[in-house]
Amino acid sequence: MAARHLRTRKFSSPAAIAATAAVGVALAVGGTVGAVRLTSAEPPAEPAVAETLPSTPAPTSAAPSPSVSASPGASLSPSPKATPSPKASRTQAASRSKARTASPSPTAKKTSSPKVVDSGSCGASFYAEGQMTANGETFNPNALTAAHKTLPFNTKVRVTNPDNGKSVVVRINDRGPFIDGRCLDLSRAAFATIAATSLGHVNVRYEVLG
Repeated sequence: MAARHLRTRKFSSPAAIAATAAVGVALAVGGTVGAVRLTSAEPPAEPAVAETLPSTPAPTSAAPSPSVSASPGASLSPSPKATPSPKASRTQAASRSKARTASPSPTAKKTSSPKVVDSGSCGASFYAEGQMTANGETFNPNALTAAHKTLPFNTKVRVTNPDNGKSVVVRINDRGPFIDGRCLDLSRAAFATIAATSLGHVNVRYEVLG
């Protein structure tokens, strides 16, 4: 196998040399123009600007610092209210749970019954005519009064009808009756309390009260 030999083509003519030089110049000029275009396409770098902050002017005169008591927050804030402690609540609840004793009620005054100084039985009648009584009073047939021959005026006498058990207390303010077998002459109202007035007279039991 025969070896191949590289052959170098030589340009000996002046036209070939001129053409070769022109190509070299064109390549050189084209590379320079491309480099310039690439460089001009990049944006120019912006210069760095130092930003300065406005300085706060110092106060000319020192203002007095407000005290804590004069601050609006301190004056407007309500003072805390005292809350009852749980111990006090438990004490109050315990005191309410204690059994309460009833307060002593005032004792009612006992009224003593009038004392009987004399008693007996006799007939009793009534009268209803308006006239003056023996002690100087105007007779009132509707008042609980009676006449007796000897008992002192204003003496109280309890008169009881044994037939029905009804009784009445009369005051002596007159004298009478002057009929045998009768010792009391009652007012109409007093007689009607123990018996019917249609009877005229009844046997009664009397008690002189002291």
